[in-house]
Amino acid sequence: MKGERYKRTPEIVREIMKNQKKLNIPGKYIVFKRWDKLDESDTPEVVIFFAIPDVLSGLFTLANYDQIDPNSTIAPFGAGCGSIVHYPYLEKDSEQPKAVIGMFDVSARPCVPESVLTFSVPMVKFSKMTSYMDESFLITDSWKKVRERIN
Repeated sequence: MKGERYKRTPEIVREIMKNQKKLNIPGKYIVFKRWDKLDESDTPEVVIFFAIPDVLSGLFTLANYDQIDPNSTIAPFGAGCGSIVHYPYLEKDSEQPKAVIGMFDVSARPCVPESVLTFSVPMVKFSKMTSYMDESFLITDSWKKVRERIN
């Protein structure tokens, strides 16, 4: 059998594709901009981080800071673009939007540094996350030790 061999059979792939939720995108394109290039007129819907494990641990912990559900950050199977676009974009309209850890796609891995994964989060959730920063673990000695390793 030819192909990438990420699923055991073509039937499994067909079943996944049949059940895949479609994105409801209002325009023809999705625009990506670096955070430092945003201006006042921009209204991002999803924030995407390419992060090393220590940074990822901070984002993950902050995303779960106000949550009861231990699964409020997910890592769904899919292509690299699915983890940074498809799933986070679907989450933006959820009642309890989830963050998405990704870039596990073996085909996409060569496109990022070896110690980098992605953390994508709907802007509505990211805004809440940033509002908790000054009261969260980010002010603790534990995080200070991790932050020193990052720098």
